[in-house]
Amino acid sequence: MDFDRLVHETWPAYEQQPHDGWVFRHAGGVTKRANSVLATRPPADLDGAIRAAEAFYGARGQRCVFSVGTSAPAGLDEELERRGYDLVDPTLVMTGRPKGEPAPGVRIAEGPWEEWLEAWWAVDGRYGTGLEEAARICAGVPAWYAAYEEDGAVLAVGRGVPQGDTLGIYCMATLPQARRRGLARVVLRALVERAGEAITSAYLVVTAGNVAAQALYRGEGFEVAGRYHYRVR
Repeated sequence: MDFDRLVHETWPAYEQQPHDGWVFRHAGGVTKRANSVLATRPPADLDGAIRAAEAFYGARGQRCVFSVGTSAPAGLDEELERRGYDLVDPTLVMTGRPKGEPAPGVRIAEGPWEEWLEAWWAVDGRYGTGLEEAARICAGVPAWYAAYEEDGAVLAVGRGVPQGDTLGIYCMATLPQARRRGLARVVLRALVERAGEAITSAYLVVTAGNVAAQALYRGEGFEVAGRYHYRVR
């Protein structure tokens, strides 16, 4: 699988500027994924492309960020390191063929509703402000939004994006007071069930340091199939 492309398509920046085979992505500074350079082929002028990226983000008052994955041009990571870019957020891509099942208590909709967004942002809102931009990113492609609810309260959420015969799973989050109850597993299985037989595989991304989530996903049949990280200056 071309994980760089899949991740790019499921978390689309609402401003994208192509440059010499690269894509400069900007979405209000919310998440590195939507505010980084997608570099998937060698540019004709590497130095010029890096300088253009720095100018693009500098004009928007942001640090320059590169997403460095399996399809990144050879030598790019080393060149960025030489220029003083820090390596941050090493991330694993895990793939599998999980089984779905009906999940009582799980609500699934084709768009994020207020309580879904609030629950997700309460866990993943590392940027303080920016929920409006995050919601705009989420709504950039067709997706399913799942939430486990009790007494009308959202406790755990997830987002599933159909991409041909594979399902991208994002925004998995459980409120602190509801953890260790298996709710993430329930939400994950509900998303796979919603996707149905048209989906033959699924993938998700998880930070390398989140060993608890990795263990959960391995229990659901996922294994590491790729990696990426960011270079930031």
